[in-house]
Amino acid sequence: MTEFKPLVFSGVQPTGNLHLGNYLGAIRKFVALQANNDCIYCVVDMHALTAQLVHEDMPNQTRSITAAFLAAGIDPEKHIVFNQSAVPAHAELAWIFNCVARIGWMNRMTQFKDKAGKDREQASLGLYAYPSLMAADILLYRATHVPVGDDQKQHLELTRDIAMKFNLDYMEHIRRTGYGIDITVGDEPVHAYFPMVEPLIDGPAPRVMSLRDGTKKMSKSDASDLSRINLLDDEENISKKIRKAKTDPDGLPSEIAGLAGRPEADNLVGIYAALADKSKADVLAEFGGQQFSVFKPALVDLAVHVLSPITTEMRRLMADPGHIDTVLRDGGARARARADVTMKQVRDIIGFLY
Repeated sequence: MTEFKPLVFSGVQPTGNLHLGNYLGAIRKFVALQANNDCIYCVVDMHALTAQLVHEDMPNQTRSITAAFLAAGIDPEKHIVFNQSAVPAHAELAWIFNCVARIGWMNRMTQFKDKAGKDREQASLGLYAYPSLMAADILLYRATHVPVGDDQKQHLELTRDIAMKFNLDYMEHIRRTGYGIDITVGDEPVHAYFPMVEPLIDGPAPRVMSLRDGTKKMSKSDASDLSRINLLDDEENISKKIRKAKTDPDGLPSEIAGLAGRPEADNLVGIYAALADKSKADVLAEFGGQQFSVFKPALVDLAVHVLSPITTEMRRLMADPGHIDTVLRDGGARARARADVTMKQVRDIIGFLY
């Protein structure tokens, strides 16, 4: 190869119900990207252990994420859909990257600080090393692009740091084995094995916020179900949650500048824009000057129109778990075949006998 083959990789944890933020921030991007890219989409069940060690129904949580992928329009025949634990090489490469990554790098990860809270001594080592496993997930397939929410951008920067250090530390080994590609990082020429992966962050709602607090991300773990729209919510629940969504007493502004300091208004406008494939400016041109009593019903109609077909298809797929398991087994076998090539080459570069 004279350049890295473009490849998109991303994953979703099987923890709790998928919600609108997962759809707009990730899954809908996955669907759009498959039209012009080679794509690998993963249910990252190993990552789920960092959030909660014991899961009562991991199999069906994994199937639910897979059903959402398929219902949204991901094609598992043209692309790869699988669960992370079906490919042991994720863990093997993660250990190598644990040795590549520096403690100082990991200490800068803000998501660990947020999730561990004040009692960090009681947090699991897995939660601390989570970004290293994420780097392994991506680089195991030598992916070049990853669609992520802006909250994951720091982890992707760490992935680049890990790839760069591996490439530099093993550059002569990479050259000797013949597996490398000449690239330029900044002004520095590097004979690289792993690519400098690029994030794909775009759209009017890259980060969907809580319906109850516009300063907090929409989350599966929020105690209030009113804070999120779940992908399996019916029309009645969608309507209730949007009607009860927190707003302020002012009407909608006519220009984006008028959303400054109004996180709830900004969030609802962003959600409408994303669902309608419009810009926030387009939405405000249509609804500027009107009250939320007018805007919210329009948002309900739009959300139901977009999400109802996905909800219906998810329910149909989840009623046939055997089909979902077949998709995952096939995807796992195809992912292992690619991963095995990478790990053979990585072992050669490092000097492991096997």
